[in-house]
Amino acid sequence: MKLTRRAFALSCAAMALAGTALAQDVPAGYPADYAATVEAAKSQGKVVIYTSTDIAQAQALLDAFSAKYGIAVEYNDLGTNGAYNRAISEAAASQMGADIVWSSAMDLQMTLAADGYAESYASPEKSALPEWAVHQDQLYATTVEPIGAIYNTGAIKPEAFPKTRAELIAYLNDHQGELKGKVATFDPEKSGTGFLHHTNDLVATDSFWDLAKALGGVGVRTYSSSGSMKETVVSGENVMAINIIGSYALDWVKQSPNLAVAFGTDYTAAFSRLALLTKSAPHPEAGKLFLDFMLSREGQSALAKGGLPSVRGDVTEGLNIDSLNDLVGGSLKPIAVDDHLLKFMSPQERVGFFREWNAALGK
Repeated sequence: MKLTRRAFALSCAAMALAGTALAQDVPAGYPADYAATVEAAKSQGKVVIYTSTDIAQAQALLDAFSAKYGIAVEYNDLGTNGAYNRAISEAAASQMGADIVWSSAMDLQMTLAADGYAESYASPEKSALPEWAVHQDQLYATTVEPIGAIYNTGAIKPEAFPKTRAELIAYLNDHQGELKGKVATFDPEKSGTGFLHHTNDLVATDSFWDLAKALGGVGVRTYSSSGSMKETVVSGENVMAINIIGSYALDWVKQSPNLAVAFGTDYTAAFSRLALLTKSAPHPEAGKLFLDFMLSREGQSALAKGGLPSVRGDVTEGLNIDSLNDLVGGSLKPIAVDDHLLKFMSPQERVGFFREWNAALGK
């Protein structure tokens, strides 16, 4: 069919406007051909995420992404172990449902990558991240979150709470009677986050087993989530919880006047929520677009607004990696995204750790 001159001109104008609109969707500094990624992502219309991150912390990010690109986000909070297990079971059945797996269990994420479930992708935002935050263009740290302790200020005064690891161990040992059955920590067998926190402590310090034995001495109670520990400390059922997610705790203390958070002045480990793109993803371009947005200054600002400190130093909303380090007294030690995360992932190493952990706790 031949176009009249007017129709042809209108067609060209429409194409030019579409091209301009699409170009506006390409972030500054990205390659020009990224417009094709944006167009393909919009045509796919949806991105599916398997995660362990509470929706309250992620909502600002999800809203900002959908508002910018008009792409729906299917958000599945499955927990650390649930996200991992669902990804590998769906891959085995050749029915991968996730475009992105985003989890705080850094070791489980590294296992997914090592076992071939992650798609390699060099994000345009890679250069803005610390070197330790990227692994082989497959795993990307999206946050940096301190591991700390919370305590009930009605039971322990802030000036009395231990400031260093050695002081914490001594405090537990010296107050066994009054702390008996009133101290909480993660259950490493039920929580992937807890397993990471404890095993990282074992690798990074020479006092982990001393701490574990001190916890055993006070009859420590173990939990599968930070939220459940927080409720018991606020109520007074427990007086403290150790090795919990500090980024959550920084928000909790704003709503709970009898709750305080503490970080070691000598050593504060920090974990990251790692994101990976899955192989055989149902919406691969939408997954890339979401990952890039999550790592961008705009996306990182949205995460920080939700209480998850930014891995970037140029984010001014909320906490970033530099201001967080200042907050904990300059002792921040981020867990690097590298192969050392696989150390305790073999069945033999896991069984060995659980055996020694249970022995230290007197189980």
